[in-house]
Amino acid sequence: MKIAVIIPSRYESTRFAGKPLANIAGKPMIQWVFEKSSQAANVTGVFVATDDERIYNAVQRFQGNAVMTSPENRTGTDRVADAAEKIGLGLDDIVVNVQGDQPLFDPRCLDEMVQPFFEDSDLEMSTLAFKIVNPDEITNPKDCKVTFDRSGYALYFSRSPIPCGRDAADGFDTYKHLGFYAYTRRFLETFRRLPEGRLEAIEKLEQLRVLEHGHRIRVVVTEYDSPEVDLPEDIAKIEKILANS
Repeated sequence: MKIAVIIPSRYESTRFAGKPLANIAGKPMIQWVFEKSSQAANVTGVFVATDDERIYNAVQRFQGNAVMTSPENRTGTDRVADAAEKIGLGLDDIVVNVQGDQPLFDPRCLDEMVQPFFEDSDLEMSTLAFKIVNPDEITNPKDCKVTFDRSGYALYFSRSPIPCGRDAADGFDTYKHLGFYAYTRRFLETFRRLPEGRLEAIEKLEQLRVLEHGHRIRVVVTEYDSPEVDLPEDIAKIEKILANS
């Protein structure tokens, strides 16, 4: 069973055009993400999936693997599925979708996310969650929250606080969803063909499509947070973390 990381990467962005090529401490962000992905113990290959020659050429320059995908892909998931087909992955191989705007993630979290596939041959998809320590993230719609059942399967994802305590004195943990996914390539092909869900359209969260169509997502809680780069000013925050590490 191959375990391939595919990093969907596009140049255009409403809030930060050219983000994958943004310089972070002397390297483009996509290189940081590629190198972190390559450090995961169980990963057998890492690929950047893009439809932009500037990103493709940048990956070639640091001797990474890049796959040109169709500009007609609607979402990052479609781009990952397109690349998985071009790479020639088998239907039982594992595809790991890593977002290209998280340059400081800990590679161990990828191994944690993939581990359930070795324990459950029927598993279709998994993702990561992190117990929130910054209370601002509970109410910030930018940070997606997730709740899960006793067996660790997702119940719901939302931009709102979930669960929402009725009584102020109630003490409970809130979990942030980290934008990493693992799926069998077989299920990835199913996922890309599912019609958009109503809740997905409301929350603008693609993973809700899976739940709305009756599939399950295993949630793996990790102790490793993963700061994102959403805006140009976030670069300075990332470089500060690097300088202090």
